[in-house]
Amino acid sequence: MKDSKFAAGLLRRIRETKTTRWIRFGIVSLIFLLWVAWMGTWWLAVFGLLLFDIYITGYIPFTWWKKSKSAAVRSVMSWVDAIVYAIILVYFVFAFIGQNYQIPSSSLEKTLLTGDYLWVNKFVYGPRVPMTPVHFPLVHNSFMGVKSYLDSPSVPYRRLKGLRNVEEGDIVVFNFPAGDTVASKYEDTPMYYDLLVKQYGRDAVRNNPAQFGEIIYRPVDRRQNFVKRAVGLPGQRFRIVSDTICIDGEPRPFPESVQFNYIFATSRPLTEDYLYELGITPGDLSVIESPSQSRLNLQRFLSGAAPDSPAYIAPLTAAMIDHMKADGVMTACEKFNRIMPYFADNNLTDMVFPFGNDGYWTLSDYGGDKGLLIPAKGTTIELTPENWTIYQRCIRNYEGHDAYFDAIRGKVIIDGKEADSYTFAMDYYWMMGDNRDNSQDSRFWGFVPEDHIVGTPMIVLASFDRDRGLFDGKIRFDRILRSANPDKK
Repeated sequence: MKDSKFAAGLLRRIRETKTTRWIRFGIVSLIFLLWVAWMGTWWLAVFGLLLFDIYITGYIPFTWWKKSKSAAVRSVMSWVDAIVYAIILVYFVFAFIGQNYQIPSSSLEKTLLTGDYLWVNKFVYGPRVPMTPVHFPLVHNSFMGVKSYLDSPSVPYRRLKGLRNVEEGDIVVFNFPAGDTVASKYEDTPMYYDLLVKQYGRDAVRNNPAQFGEIIYRPVDRRQNFVKRAVGLPGQRFRIVSDTICIDGEPRPFPESVQFNYIFATSRPLTEDYLYELGITPGDLSVIESPSQSRLNLQRFLSGAAPDSPAYIAPLTAAMIDHMKADGVMTACEKFNRIMPYFADNNLTDMVFPFGNDGYWTLSDYGGDKGLLIPAKGTTIELTPENWTIYQRCIRNYEGHDAYFDAIRGKVIIDGKEADSYTFAMDYYWMMGDNRDNSQDSRFWGFVPEDHIVGTPMIVLASFDRDRGLFDGKIRFDRILRSANPDKK
């Protein structure tokens, strides 16, 4: 009897449903089923019954407030209803389609500028299924000092099918690989946890919360977002020779907007308006005072410039140098990293990845004679002491093995067993900034695993110059809706 009454009631509700609601239900159901097919997890289709009830049968009283006699209740709940729907929509758009992203640093200038707001396409490489699915969608990892996500439940890494893989020259947004462990007071600074430990010692960092803050572990998708250019792909051998990137022995052309630090002299002091015309941020310009000991030491590299002429250090593109020379402003110029050996030990092994490398790699000459092999999924390497130094973080931190190097036996121990070789489970990438001498990138912290890839910026939504006033060029109108990667053809 009860079953027949339920069936009769169900049929009545179906018959009474307006055509417009059936159309809306059909559209939403189609989108939902396409999403389920994309996910490849067919048990999710059971939630289609919830959609059927929302649009057709209405057994769950989601819209009870519409029948309330209280105008205040109807008004408040209408706003709540709209906000909930908006949050759900934003959650799915941000997770599977794309989201906005702000450029916080100058590492990709002049391609992307500090203050650019980008639309990052997650669909092109295939979006990651959210690893921390319970999170507030409008913030990344914290809100007013409180975590914006729950560590549990968590989902293993899985990437849905996209349009293509990361290509050489792509600008890529990714989670910071070395950002798994963070000192909370330094999370938004260039001094990441490994550098703090190297400088102060692990115990000092962990036992001094007043200085370093709480020590936090971040899941992959909650690590800080970085944006760099993909200059090396899985399976390639990567070298830098005199600032020129070489892939598998072949030199690559510089991006049009690449810049390096230069020391240069000018015929007259550079005014704020001229710096703005050139695109030099005042904070990136250092003045070499004259007379001073520094100017005397550097004068021999400024051939043709008067000893008392203005001199500066700043990141410049080739076009900016040509501009100043054509104006008759630049009288002498030398790349800064070429003069460093004359004033300091050029052994930068304490700065570049891997720490303590014995190849004397620098930011301008990197990777040794053969080049650094970028791991590809399925690639097997021999586990020598040298290789262990380079790939240990991939094996331990990114691919989750309990691994260490036993110096007594001269062997790598992986998950309790001696290992002479290792086969990688993921693809890895090499990321660098176009502002080469002012970019903290893979030269400092190594490979970017595929599970850290977020997406690629497509367009500049808006751009604001932090050094200008609201009515003095604050809004960069010429960058609005511009391609975020004009060098990529």
